[in-house]
Amino acid sequence: MAERQARKPKAEAAGAAAAARRAGKAAEAQRPAEKAGAAPTVTVVNPSSKAVRELELASDVFAARPNTHLVYEAVKHQRAGARRGTHMTKNRALVSGSGKKPWRQKGTGRARAGETRNPLWRHGGTVFGPQPRDYAYSMPKKARAAALRAALSQRVREGALKVVEGLTVEQPKTKLLKGLLAQLGIVGKAVLVEHEPADALVLSGRNLPGVRVVADSHLTAYDVMDCKHLLLTPEALGKLAERLAPRARE
Repeated sequence: MAERQARKPKAEAAGAAAAARRAGKAAEAQRPAEKAGAAPTVTVVNPSSKAVRELELASDVFAARPNTHLVYEAVKHQRAGARRGTHMTKNRALVSGSGKKPWRQKGTGRARAGETRNPLWRHGGTVFGPQPRDYAYSMPKKARAAALRAALSQRVREGALKVVEGLTVEQPKTKLLKGLLAQLGIVGKAVLVEHEPADALVLSGRNLPGVRVVADSHLTAYDVMDCKHLLLTPEALGKLAERLAPRARE
């Protein structure tokens, strides 16, 4: 009887643990729906900065839960890949100098020396100095997409995202794009996101300091965070929502 009573608390504990695991799995299954908040809305403006209509954004892309560490990892990943890595120091084989032994090995009372390019000497080679290398490393595709969702959601909350009906210039002239940005009230660093940016738009923004024209397929979390204004067209907005929509777990 006493043995049965001793086993009963263990059985109850095991049942409670199993119930907790089942509850955790149920919460995990519902988590994708809980990550996204209410669907935010933005005002679509024309190139003259006049409101045209209201547009509802995808909540799972533009209202995602903040994840500052993941955004940091994505930014670090892109900046590491952009490093040139051409730094170099000369070792004892590359530094200029004679290979002749300065004096005989013994009998002079001085320390042994084999050549003047010795790293211990002045003007000698550098030991274990930096050499040309590639700093790029891989980051999971899903992690990059989640970081971009978090960055876009943060800029929406900050009010830095603006949807423009059309980002087009007739000719590849910097003056035309500068006037368009002035009408929209854009001052400072800006990223213009278009689905398939025309050559005229790309060439017009290439010479404006702090202005970048990016296709929606090449937009990264670093581009989103490294600007004061984020301008998108409705078409680019839809393509981003389609590409970044998280897939439901099977």
